[in-house]
Amino acid sequence: MKVAKRLDGIGEYYFSQKLREIEELNRHGKQVINLGIGSPDLPPHPDVIALLQEESAKTNTHAYQSYKGSSVLRSAISTWYQKWYDVTLDPVSEILPLIGSKEGIMHICMTYLDKGDSVLVPDPGYPTYRSAVKLAGGKCIDYTLKESNDYFPDLERLSKKDLTKVKLMFVNYPHMPTGQLPTVELFERLVAFAQKHDILIVHDNPYSFILNDKPMSMLSIPGSMDCVLELNSLSKSHNMAGWRVGMLCGSGTRIDEVLRFKSNMDSGMFLPVQLAAAKAMSLGEEWKEQVNAVYHKRREKVFELLKLLRCRYSKSQVGLFVWARIPANYSDGYELSDEILNRSGVFITPGGIFGNAGNKYVRVSLCATEERIAEAMERIRE
Repeated sequence: MKVAKRLDGIGEYYFSQKLREIEELNRHGKQVINLGIGSPDLPPHPDVIALLQEESAKTNTHAYQSYKGSSVLRSAISTWYQKWYDVTLDPVSEILPLIGSKEGIMHICMTYLDKGDSVLVPDPGYPTYRSAVKLAGGKCIDYTLKESNDYFPDLERLSKKDLTKVKLMFVNYPHMPTGQLPTVELFERLVAFAQKHDILIVHDNPYSFILNDKPMSMLSIPGSMDCVLELNSLSKSHNMAGWRVGMLCGSGTRIDEVLRFKSNMDSGMFLPVQLAAAKAMSLGEEWKEQVNAVYHKRREKVFELLKLLRCRYSKSQVGLFVWARIPANYSDGYELSDEILNRSGVFITPGGIFGNAGNKYVRVSLCATEERIAEAMERIRE
């Protein structure tokens, strides 16, 4: 039996493969310190866990749920967007809960792309954008993000290309993997670009609360509801990566279009998870400050680690990672990453997995304790 042609050129997700390699090294006594994966090691708020336990113990919370999610969760998302982003969303028509925002990327591609349609994809950028486009039959058109341009897209250069077949453009700020913050001007220019070229922008926004005092949503820009869909998630901001709670926000028309595909692919998420997610979004400023205090200390330790490796980095980047340029004596980030893994038992992510523009970089996760980062530094010194 042959696999479908849609899988041609689609390899196993890098981290899926790498984790198996690390597990094998661990079985042979290596005990690898993993500084590559962005899976928060901190727990959710105790009240969130308590509510999940309480609701799960009830006898009437285990049935299939609405394909559009619980009204409690959608109302909580609406309130959350109003409080933190100053964006007004109709909880009935302009919000679609997701089983993690990663699935939303696939749903959007399957909803809008026909064979031969093109999508603007950032380089460097989240690898799932590219995979989802290809699986849906679309064609990826890279737009390079350069350090010299603050990792912003060169919209003037893009406007000179033939964009007639471009339907979607993936955008992600705060940017992963570079940690670059957006500006209001950037969002305004992106909305104007989308309106001019009849392109739907998909803004992936899961990192806006990590080490960032001013969370922004592209939906705050006038006119954005006509040309922007925004993905968001509780995975990073509320330490709920394994809970798989995400959301898609945009105009009612767009939400209904995506729901036509999504409702044929899955059912609503477990109701106690939805209610606990609503509780998480009701947490105040003190929660955000508590989480970021931990990440701030860890980021300082990662800066020390990168200095030890003679890498160059910006201290203004935000999010769950630190992005750094490798020393000139390494051919690419893979070489540096492999050397550290094999000689020190420490894994950091090569930037090349995010696109060709990331070949001269590495990415280090903040999802490890200060003690583990210090141990990694000691191993590297040795």
